[in-house]
Amino acid sequence: MRLSPTLPMLAVFAMALASSAHAADGARLFALQCKACHGAQSSVAGPSLNGTFGRKAAGAPGFTFSPALKAKGGTWTEASLDAYLAAPQAFAPGGRMAVAVAAPGDRAAVIAYLKTLK
Repeated sequence: MRLSPTLPMLAVFAMALASSAHAADGARLFALQCKACHGAQSSVAGPSLNGTFGRKAAGAPGFTFSPALKAKGGTWTEASLDAYLAAPQAFAPGGRMAVAVAAPGDRAAVIAYLKTLK
């Protein structure tokens, strides 16, 4: 049996659509839960999250991070963002972020959205 050469392309296209839909869900959640503190520019309330994915933790310019998050170190990956968003105080005890994203699907959507912010 021979498969059509278009099937792999359709699979890639479907995954891209699902990813963009997931990011759109994340954008909506971000607007509801995160935007009050995290704007396009860093502020006293929180750092800008533009370019967060793949950046050094506590490395956003224009924001003074807590000693706890600075000491945690590392790079923002899917796994580290998931752990941080699930329980910020457990991730970096003594950190300042008070809001958690409890549902795993919501965290995945927010992370997908954060990946789009350059």
